[in-house]
Amino acid sequence: MRHVFIINPRAGKKDQTARIYEMADRLRSLHGLDCACMLTDRPGGATEMARRLAESGGEVRVYACGGDGTVSEAANGLAGFANAAMTCIPAGTGNDFLKNFGPDLEKFRDAENLWNGPSFPLDLIDCGGRYCLTIACSGIDAQVAEGVHLYSRSPLLNGRGSYLASVAANFLLRPIGHRWTVTLDGEAEEGDFALVSVCNGRHYGGGSTPVPEARMDDGVLNTILIHKISKLAFARLFGVYSAGNYRQLPQIARSMTAREIRIQSRDEEIVTCLDGECFRSRDVVLRLADKRVNFFGPTGCNPNATARP
Repeated sequence: MRHVFIINPRAGKKDQTARIYEMADRLRSLHGLDCACMLTDRPGGATEMARRLAESGGEVRVYACGGDGTVSEAANGLAGFANAAMTCIPAGTGNDFLKNFGPDLEKFRDAENLWNGPSFPLDLIDCGGRYCLTIACSGIDAQVAEGVHLYSRSPLLNGRGSYLASVAANFLLRPIGHRWTVTLDGEAEEGDFALVSVCNGRHYGGGSTPVPEARMDDGVLNTILIHKISKLAFARLFGVYSAGNYRQLPQIARSMTAREIRIQSRDEEIVTCLDGECFRSRDVVLRLADKRVNFFGPTGCNPNATARP
């Protein structure tokens, strides 16, 4: 079995490439493992590397070393391959995916805790052949994420500055609600929506937990619909939504489970964000990809450790 570390040297605030090379060397010397390191230096690079490794046919364990983007790319490359499993070593700024594992998150920082850990399958969200590990959101939160990517190109703004600029632009200059038809497992509802979040996992956006009971291996996607309200009311209630307390908002929020969710717009394009990566379309279809990727982690770890009953 091969153990391959796919490293994103640009993830996070500090390049951790040397530390990860040292971990691979330690596994090789202490346990006699066949270890290799690969560097990804462009968007989509981790997906291509992971897929090539899986297509080789031999057993392989892939360590995605970076932030949530690197982890998502590796999952896209390995989805559907029975001979491959993945884990992650956090090196980014957010690491929302690993928050699903609760206190075991810290154990993922050292490959010594991972290399012989148990493997288990996780569900994914399939959006036209592009996979999402945790949460796919459409609406105001996706618009803010898209704006952050745009404003981060400015040399005048740091990470927080880009976020604040995007929030200001989206709340002050653009409408919150959109006229959409949302269909869940064949049942359609037309209305004005502020956002739709389709949750396989529980954490996104650096701290939001919209549906805390979502589980990553239960064969359903927890979906929450937030109807249009005034900007002032939305700003006041967003913290309630972000904390997973949507039941306190029965007048505007509705949660249900489904295996296929479709969001359609007759007019403007829908902004959708998959694990932090944004795209635009007038017709968004999100389907459950049941047990689509193999994951391994520290002994005893649980991807649903932070899930509420």
